[in-house]
Amino acid sequence: MSTLDVAGEAARSQFWIWWAMLAVAVVVALGVFALWFYTFRRRQPPPRTPHEERRIMLRWVLGGGIALPVASILVLLVFAAPSGRGMLPLPDDDAERIEVVGHQWWWEVRYPGEEGERDVVTANRLVMPAGEPVDFRITSADVIHAFWIPRLGGKRDMVPGRHSTIRLTADSPGVFGAQCGEYCGAQHTHMLLHVEALERDDYDAWLEERRASTGPGDGDDGALEAFGEHCASCHTVGGFPEELVVDDLEHGVRGPDLSDIGSRPTLGAGVLPMEEGAIAYWLEHHQTLKPGNRMPPHDHIDTETLQAIGAWLETLQP
Repeated sequence: MSTLDVAGEAARSQFWIWWAMLAVAVVVALGVFALWFYTFRRRQPPPRTPHEERRIMLRWVLGGGIALPVASILVLLVFAAPSGRGMLPLPDDDAERIEVVGHQWWWEVRYPGEEGERDVVTANRLVMPAGEPVDFRITSADVIHAFWIPRLGGKRDMVPGRHSTIRLTADSPGVFGAQCGEYCGAQHTHMLLHVEALERDDYDAWLEERRASTGPGDGDDGALEAFGEHCASCHTVGGFPEELVVDDLEHGVRGPDLSDIGSRPTLGAGVLPMEEGAIAYWLEHHQTLKPGNRMPPHDHIDTETLQAIGAWLETLQP
């Protein structure tokens, strides 16, 4: 998560801007401290006329209050403008396009398919190709969030009803941390995004696996029925039998797509590591683990049913 441990072109330019700003700030601070100590060392103030006092005051106001800030801002703009331009989605037909939607408090990640292909949808996990530019088209479903992968580049606000694009590049394959960078409610801290950069061949294979997965897999009939009754009104599983969905609310508030949940590294946007039994534990204690999340408590569902649903969801891997 360190902005100083750079792994992308945009982050690298911001790295040098950060060090330049730190150097200037240190020089200015040392100058202020030197003047401050100087005032304490003088025994008696030098005799000056009122006219001389006004002239000295005017020099400090014009020099330190106007000239110095204006010059500093202009120099900063000269250095920073190329960095910001590097993250703009300039015309590039070869750039991969990934859509990211911020929710309270989780991430929806969509990979638009070509004509005739279905979109791949996942949650709280972003996989991208390494060594090439990627255009992230971002927005929010509720309040203002911010898309921020510190090691790859600067953050961009996600505003409800508006779409913006930020271009980032990962130098090489790796795993990166990401975080919502705009306070968005009680669980803002627990809105983490797992980011993986893969070689192009591995990335294409990852997408193909998910596009080819068309069914909910094998599972206990009781677990599927329970999911259809209690979960399917808000969560989607690719290929889930429509006849098992008891109540489709159609109110626009949806939880994460669970079609590949068994392959994700974490649950609850970074709250729990994915391991055997983790989904069932989350279903039983999610309001304790992440208070205020929009999934209602499951007090009316017995533990055995929740464990059966969790065990089945763990099998959902491409």
